[in-house]
Amino acid sequence: MTYLKKGTKEFKMANLALFAAAFIVFANLYITQPLFPQFSLEYGVSPTIASLSLSLATIVLSISLILFGSLSESWGRKRLMTFSIFAASLLTIALAFAPTFEILLFLRVIQGFVFAGIPAIAMAYLGEEVDPSSLGIAMGLYISGNSIGGLSGRVIMGTMTDLFSWQTGMIILGIISLLVSIYFVWALPESKNFVPRKLELNGLSKSLVTHLKDPGLICLFGIAFTLMGGFVTLYNYISYQLVGSPYNLSAGIVGWIFIVYLVGTFSSAWFGSLSDKFGRHKVLFIGIIIMFTGALITLNVNLLLKIVGIVVFTFGFFGSHSIASGWVSFRAKKDKAQASSLYLFAYYFGSSVGGTIGGIFWSMWGWNGVIAFISAFLITSFLFAVILFVLSKKAHTKLEDHLQY
Repeated sequence: MTYLKKGTKEFKMANLALFAAAFIVFANLYITQPLFPQFSLEYGVSPTIASLSLSLATIVLSISLILFGSLSESWGRKRLMTFSIFAASLLTIALAFAPTFEILLFLRVIQGFVFAGIPAIAMAYLGEEVDPSSLGIAMGLYISGNSIGGLSGRVIMGTMTDLFSWQTGMIILGIISLLVSIYFVWALPESKNFVPRKLELNGLSKSLVTHLKDPGLICLFGIAFTLMGGFVTLYNYISYQLVGSPYNLSAGIVGWIFIVYLVGTFSSAWFGSLSDKFGRHKVLFIGIIIMFTGALITLNVNLLLKIVGIVVFTFGFFGSHSIASGWVSFRAKKDKAQASSLYLFAYYFGSSVGGTIGGIFWSMWGWNGVIAFISAFLITSFLFAVILFVLSKKAHTKLEDHLQY
């Protein structure tokens, strides 16, 4: 097999192309998040209902991931990713012209479907095409595109809402996404190690079941669900706290607070590099603990300390996600796209569940309730990581015994 190796032109182009694809998906996925208070005011809906503009997109995305991952095993990686990013960009422009909140939600459902063409396939592409010794840093760079995209979508929407309108922000972001999509098509190298196969539903379903029988993968899926559930819950409802008393910040200022996503760009790449040197277990444990620490810091009423808490929380999340997502591609010995799809199904299903239920905790108990809810998710995530560590130790011991024999 011919792998993309660190330091080569092809490795750089592939990483930049997938960074661009991640940028498009996450910029467009999270554009509605800073607009929840605006939707509540403009359409007269509760925080929980306003959050559906994100939760519906993520839950459809989570279900569609399995379909796109399976289709890519037959139709090819680059072709489906190209369709996904162009369709997502055009739908963002269409959102600006939605006459009612119900139609906006309908368009977000369709958008959630096409979003799925990037995440699972991109991870499978990296797992197939990148040299194993460089996979950690490559996956980290891809995940960093998530943070830059999420940041850009939120900042653009918050700023445009203050200066013009959220509809103007949708149009601008859609045009930017179309331009980035063109770059992606030009820059991404064609797959060299991909072997297409016929689309056989029985075979695909068997491969999915095989992955679900691996307790290590189950733990990674559980980590994805709980990490993302906690992460999205914090970002969904921090806007409500910051636009209300005693802070009374504008939508534009709140949007700029999301610039803390930049720390995720650093931590995802850095954690990936650390995992190549010190092992995945240690780095994952540290990442979850950092998230928990950041969540507790946000309980402080002081605005500066609250922002520091968000920074720490975000740093830990992107680092942890980088480790867990790369681990899936490493652990799954075949049908990597399906394994990645299942991981991301859990990831985005956690986003939908946590992001929606968190609204109930916000309405009933305020920010303390939100942090209690997030803490429960993070403790569960840590327990999954402990189980994964034990399973890996047992597997390593069995391998040593076999080699000695």
